[in-house]
Amino acid sequence: MLFALENDKEFLDLQEEMVRLQKSIQRTSSRLLIIFEGRDAAGKGSTIMRFVRFLNPRYYRIVALAKPTQQESEQWFFQRYIKELPNPGEIVFFDRSWYNRAVVEPVMEFCTQRQYRIFLEQVVLLERMLEEDGMHIIKFWFSIDENEQAKRIDERKTNPLKQWKLSTVDALAQAKWDEYTQYKEEMFKRTSTTDNPWLVIEGNDRDKACLESMRYVVNKMAYDEKGVTGQRLDPDPTIVRTQPAFKLPYFRFDDIN
Repeated sequence: MLFALENDKEFLDLQEEMVRLQKSIQRTSSRLLIIFEGRDAAGKGSTIMRFVRFLNPRYYRIVALAKPTQQESEQWFFQRYIKELPNPGEIVFFDRSWYNRAVVEPVMEFCTQRQYRIFLEQVVLLERMLEEDGMHIIKFWFSIDENEQAKRIDERKTNPLKQWKLSTVDALAQAKWDEYTQYKEEMFKRTSTTDNPWLVIEGNDRDKACLESMRYVVNKMAYDEKGVTGQRLDPDPTIVRTQPAFKLPYFRFDDIN
């Protein structure tokens, strides 16, 4: 159940930390973008709903974009995402993001290989520009094993409250498991940077995945009265794993001929 943790002290303490973080972001006009990626049925959406359970709805947004329109498909790929970025004083949760083009789209042949390669070149530069402009970015990949995914997809088929989540992409997720793995690993290799690394969340246990991803966020961010609950803020390294990162080369404008 989504709110099975609601009376759990650990969960409530982390919620209090999240509320304090949100208030600090609002007060300082900071911007926080949290990206949730992962295989189909990995628990991205349900974790986001837990993140925002006690947050002030005026100062956060959940963005889950639908299939691009014809006009959007002819725009610069990032254009429809950029207009959804957090405003000053706001947290934005991306339930899937521009990283669709790194895994889902090439696996499902929704983009060309040229579009895929261009994306890998541009995304790290875009994220560096956003960071240099003061935006905080956290990138989560929720990881589940093949059997757990099959169980969750079967549940979507039979549970009328979850059938809206079922898509044609879900139906092919198991058949294309190895292809998803290949593109996921290439994404980690090409887009996990020292400034914006990928955080892999072991997601077979939904509750632990939720708690440890929340813990990572409040541990990483600076805010007023941090740790006042006395709750452990260091994430469990068996649940949260940072992908190896590479450092982007920097240049100075006076180096350009």
